[in-house]
Amino acid sequence: MKTFKKIFLFLLVFGILSQSDAYTQKTIKILAIGNSFSVDAAEAYLDDLAVAADIDMIIGNCEIGGCSLERHWETVKADSALYAYRKIVNGDSSLFLNQTLKHCLQDEDWDYVTLQQVSYNAGRYDTYFPYIEDLMDYIKQNVSDSNVKFALHQTWAYAANSTHPGFINYENDQVKMYLAVTSTIKKVSEQTGIKKIIPSGTAIQNGRNTFIGDNFCRDGFHLSLDLGRYTAACVWFGELTGKSVKNNEFKPEGVSDEDAEIARLSAHYAVKQPFQITVKSLSE
Repeated sequence: MKTFKKIFLFLLVFGILSQSDAYTQKTIKILAIGNSFSVDAAEAYLDDLAVAADIDMIIGNCEIGGCSLERHWETVKADSALYAYRKIVNGDSSLFLNQTLKHCLQDEDWDYVTLQQVSYNAGRYDTYFPYIEDLMDYIKQNVSDSNVKFALHQTWAYAANSTHPGFINYENDQVKMYLAVTSTIKKVSEQTGIKKIIPSGTAIQNGRNTFIGDNFCRDGFHLSLDLGRYTAACVWFGELTGKSVKNNEFKPEGVSDEDAEIARLSAHYAVKQPFQITVKSLSE
């Protein structure tokens, strides 16, 4: 009888430890619904940061270039197969063209679904409604995991010298655009009940207020392929894993150690203060 009890206790403890280990090693599954700005932020380096932190992550990105929330909703209503769906699993990236959003939603039991407005309307509150709420209802009805959480991707202001025609919405002023985007995202968060915000825009603005200056974009509005995308990925990592990116060892080739540290700190402080610019010295 004593031997049986010992075996039973061993199996019980082993089972508890196994469940605990499985829980801590749970794969984080993220689906972005966006455009080229979600490509910039989520497709390049987010998985590398996760690997460096020993975190399993599956990243999906459903995108249509230049797509607004209104166009997303019109596409979804028609069940049109217009999405490019990038899926990244353990560093392996696959691209599937001509997909419906419903297919992408049901491809995995996503933990997070992110939504964003097209960049030139990101600071214009009225352009979000009713489309974002319609999309949320659709997602809830069609996603595999009913416990899915929503997140808002706060995009970045254009470079000061940008020639993008939508920059006129903000009088071609980078600071006005940044302030409009952050205040709008805050209001949209309150209206929709989406509490999780991924403040890529604040991280980029933090970085612009260091010695690096206004050098985070490659064409005036898309992020640079190295430092800009890395900075945004650091924000996504910090916000969606709950872990600080400050000491993450991954950095892209071509980014100096000093610039990489600025990117990580800019992202770290953005996660802490998503609606305001925070300039900190590297010694802090």
